[in-house]
Amino acid sequence: MKINKQTLDNGLRVVHMQDSSTQMVAVDVLYDVGSRDEHPDHTGFAHLFEHLMFGGSKNVRDFDTPLQKAGGECNAWTNADVTNYYSTLPAHQIETALWLESDRMMSLDLSAKSLEVQRKVVMEEFKQRCMNLPYGDVNHLLFPLCYKVHPYKWPVIGKELSHIANATLEEVAEFYHRFYVPNRAVLSVVGNISWNQTLHLVKKWFDDIPKGEEFARSLPQEPLQTELRKMSVERSVPQDALYMSFHTPPYLDRDYYACDIISDILCNGDSSRLKQRLIHERKLFTFIDSPISGTIDAGLLDIKGKLRPGVSLEQAEQAVWEELDAIKNEIISDYELEKVKNKVESVRTFDNINYQRVAYRLAWFELNEKAELISEESNYYRAVDNACIQRVANDLFNPTNASVLYYRKSN
Repeated sequence: MKINKQTLDNGLRVVHMQDSSTQMVAVDVLYDVGSRDEHPDHTGFAHLFEHLMFGGSKNVRDFDTPLQKAGGECNAWTNADVTNYYSTLPAHQIETALWLESDRMMSLDLSAKSLEVQRKVVMEEFKQRCMNLPYGDVNHLLFPLCYKVHPYKWPVIGKELSHIANATLEEVAEFYHRFYVPNRAVLSVVGNISWNQTLHLVKKWFDDIPKGEEFARSLPQEPLQTELRKMSVERSVPQDALYMSFHTPPYLDRDYYACDIISDILCNGDSSRLKQRLIHERKLFTFIDSPISGTIDAGLLDIKGKLRPGVSLEQAEQAVWEELDAIKNEIISDYELEKVKNKVESVRTFDNINYQRVAYRLAWFELNEKAELISEESNYYRAVDNACIQRVANDLFNPTNASVLYYRKSN
């Protein structure tokens, strides 16, 4: 990949890659703000801004309409670490996206009316996802069980509904002026447009935006967990469910890549260990998965499953531990490891030929280290060998590194 990049005088980092195989262009603006940056008594603000940033700005009352008229579309998402806004549109219409993004970066409409509209939307989303859906409160239970000091201990949507309900316009404005500034953002452009044209247009639309106040992020780091943590709740749900979480290294730590491979060994595909043995052979679960959070700070590998009727949570947990002990005590075969590595490499390869996905990944790597890592990451996965898997598994699946939630079906 030929990657071009430059930092403007106001601190905005610009990353570009030309892709002549498409007539489209992706414009990605990645802000260095997520739920980990919120005050413990004012959570859910990063997610609220995901909505507020579409509520209109000084010169644009409706963000979607100009983009749609230019043949484009847009969306956004928020996680614990970052907030991402992206647009795709015909390459010759790129100025429309740059105009829209620059206007909401410089002069978002932070009015009482806009806040009230988006507040209601976010509160309804909280109620629907966390209060009305079966298992909807799992993250509100599990995160504070796993994290005692790090702000990953509350979900992205917020710790409590009251935090959004009581948010004042002054608090929201302070959050905006602190984080949604050019020096806390990466602008990535990928598609059928040259670097010279991209840089010219980016400077045209973003050069005049004032730099935000500089500050160093200082988050409380989670201490090493030294004991098994357990919690049990009863809810009106259709099946008992088991949730087990294990602390992992942060994303760019080399051992993270071994953890990611381990998560695939456990649950990526029907032939994976937990699905094959605990669903198909032993028939203990109807569903099981093992996602990894991949957060910038130390994250989690989760094992979550729905139990078959008649299977106890204690029996299910013991069965999972037996499979984890097997990874700890037995060297994984070359065939199994190579199969998983091939799957990982295919996913990364497809990521790197999708211009929209490339735009986000370039922005993410530039934000956290350097954009060029997008081409190097596959080597980190390839470097993981059998001995590394066993070493990391023994650290990862230590009972003192585990938090377990029994989610019981109420009678």
